[in-house]
This record gives sequence, C-alpha cells and structure tokens, in this order.
Amino acid sequence: MFLLKISIIFIMVKIIVIGCNGKMGKVVVNTAMQDPDCEVVAGIDKNEEHTYKFPVYNDLSKIDVKSDVIIDFSHPSTLKSILEFCTKNMIPAVLCTTGYDDNDVHAIKEASKVIPIFSSRNMSLGVNLLIELAKKAREFLGDAFDVEIIEKHHNQKIDAPSGTALMIADEISAVSSSNTQYVYDRHSYRAPRNNNEIGIHCVRGGNIVGDHEVIFAGNSEVITLSHHAQAKDVFAVGSVKAAKFIINKSPKIYNMSDMI
Repeated sequence: MFLLKISIIFIMVKIIVIGCNGKMGKVVVNTAMQDPDCEVVAGIDKNEEHTYKFPVYNDLSKIDVKSDVIIDFSHPSTLKSILEFCTKNMIPAVLCTTGYDDNDVHAIKEASKVIPIFSSRNMSLGVNLLIELAKKAREFLGDAFDVEIIEKHHNQKIDAPSGTALMIADEISAVSSSNTQYVYDRHSYRAPRNNNEIGIHCVRGGNIVGDHEVIFAGNSEVITLSHHAQAKDVFAVGSVKAAKFIINKSPKIYNMSDMI
C-alpha cells in the first residue's frame, strides 16, 4: 500500500493599510489581523505612533517590506502617492476613500490600465444590495415617482453629500429613462420639483455610523428603502474581502458587483 502525502500550502495575503491610525483604519487592521488568510505587514499614517506588531510609516516611499495589496481608508489627498507606489511596484489597490474629484477619478482609470483596482464608495454588502433594489424600483416605477435620498453620518465626517449617497444617485440615474438632475439644497432652489430630479439631503450629528434612505414618492403612495450601519466593521469586512478578491486579477477597475 502506498500512502500519498498531500501538502497544502496556504498563501497569506500581505496587506498595507493606509490611514492605519484613523478610526476606520484601526477597524480594518483589527479585521485583517483576525482573518487567518491575511497579514498586515505595514501601515501608513501621518501619526507614526502605534502599538501594532508591524511598522508604521508616514510615507509610502519608506516601505521596505513585501506586500500583495493596499487598502486605503484615509483621504483623497493620499491618492496620488498610492497610485504611484502601486503602479511602480505592480501592487493592487483597494480604494475605499470618498470625496474624489474628477481628476482623481481620471487618475484611478489611468492606473487601472496597469494594475487591478477595487474602488467602491461603500464597502458594505447591505448598501450594495440597497442600490440594486433602488435600481429595480426606478426601472419599475419610472419617472412617475419622485426620488429623494437622505444620508446621515457622524459629526466628524467632512465630505457632504456622502460618497454612498452619490453612488446611489448615480446608479439610479444610470437606469433612468431621462437625464437626471441632482438637487442638493431646496432652501435655495425656488422652483416646483421636476420629475427628473433626485434630491440629496445630508445630516451630520453625534456618532451616527452611516444611514442611507431612498424615498420613491408617488401620487398616492410612498416606498422607502433604507440601510443602517450599526458599526464600522461592516465596511472593514468588505475591504478585506476585496483585498483577497483582487489578488492576481487582470488590470481594470473592479467593484462590489464583481466580487458578489
């Protein structure tokens, strides 16, 4: 009798976390460290003080460890250095930061010709399900129902409206039969509402993690879709899953729909 010995090799995904000392960055680090398939090998943060087992730098150029992927939950201002580092070293990037402008979006598209990039303005599986339901509702209801989006976040969030609110609006617009117009402030918008408008409203207060509500208002009925994030963990889990997903992928931009 011959005994066949099979060796199973587990490949650990080596991750660099940008903004590792921030509120969201700390949650990402903790989530990744609890994943048996992942290892955080370095962090980047303007505050280099830390209690991690891995080194923390204030500049990507100082990184001297091998890595497989970068997860970014920091600030749009770091995008240029991230893309330069990733394209130079051929490392995939998971971009979870919101507040990118048109130039940033163009830079991401150019970099995606060289490396795989996972980009999403919200890493929650629940939010992405909400978006799919909102798209279905728009397709079914058409322009007969007015669309309003309300987003709520903690009082420290800088950008408004949230990237997720814009993401929801963009996806609804993509399936609309007419050209849509985003209206952000009805206080200064003195005119009757058109049915091609999408109203977007922001609330900032306390420690609200992230609430998003999509209202479809008709003549005799109102349909509301909502998602309430109770902890930042939902976003961290999604980002780590994205990091594992994007390894060895071909250069292009990936999103939650690709991973799901």
